[in-house]
Amino acid sequence: MFDAVVFAGGGNRCYWQGGFYETVAPRLGLVPQVVIGASAGAFAAAYSLLGVGPETRERVFAGCGPHLKNFDFAAWRRGEPLCPVGPLYHELLRQTIDDSALERLNAATDLRIAVTRLPRGMPPLAGATFGIAAYQLEKHLFHPVHPRFGRRLGFRPEFVSARAIKSAAEFHDVLLASSGVPPFMPVIRVGGAAAFDGGLVDNVPVAPLDPIERSGGRTLVLLTRRYRNVPVVEGRTYAQPSRPVDVSQFDITSPERIRGAYELGVKDGEAFVAAFQDLDSLRSR
Repeated sequence: MFDAVVFAGGGNRCYWQGGFYETVAPRLGLVPQVVIGASAGAFAAAYSLLGVGPETRERVFAGCGPHLKNFDFAAWRRGEPLCPVGPLYHELLRQTIDDSALERLNAATDLRIAVTRLPRGMPPLAGATFGIAAYQLEKHLFHPVHPRFGRRLGFRPEFVSARAIKSAAEFHDVLLASSGVPPFMPVIRVGGAAAFDGGLVDNVPVAPLDPIERSGGRTLVLLTRRYRNVPVVEGRTYAQPSRPVDVSQFDITSPERIRGAYELGVKDGEAFVAAFQDLDSLRSR
């Protein structure tokens, strides 16, 4: 039905995608040849395609809570990370995807993970801060599905194929880099150079869809925000939450809100399936 699927970034909002895809895929028989993911969307794609969403979410629900702090200044003064979400995410990746899981994932599809390269000569922390500021400004002012400021400022997209990755540890690093938003996440090097959140160029990374759509393929793009104006592209379907997902991107203090994101995804997935079944019924008359 869909030849390729895109999982947009969005931190904790990406648990909506897990609920949506895991509801829709078995009922519509989705077997995408290509999957593209940015930031936490890449991880949502990985665990959904592997069929380990329930176990992954249980780890998240059990590990998050009000006993944690999103910014731990006491730990920072001890020389530990200011934001515990980085180490927690790394451990979640380690527990979820081992070498065997990576082999199964690569057998199932061509997963491509979006990362961003900074303008040449720009220091990593300054460049990431500059890129995040530009992204947030454009989203606030214009609300585009596909931002443009990053490219105009010299930020460059790169897509890393999971099939070119040799080990689960390397795969974890690429996923961490794709979510690399200092100070929430550490700076990670991919291919010998610092790589950052794929969303600094486009949080909804659709560039790899062009050859698929030009050849007549059908594609599905899973957003994590609501947009007033969604692009109309032949062969492409955008799916977005039915209401704003009520969870902050990097909040590790509220498992209830993370669960709510997932449950909204299930609800919206059921509505999506029903709409497709109704359409097929009309076509068959």
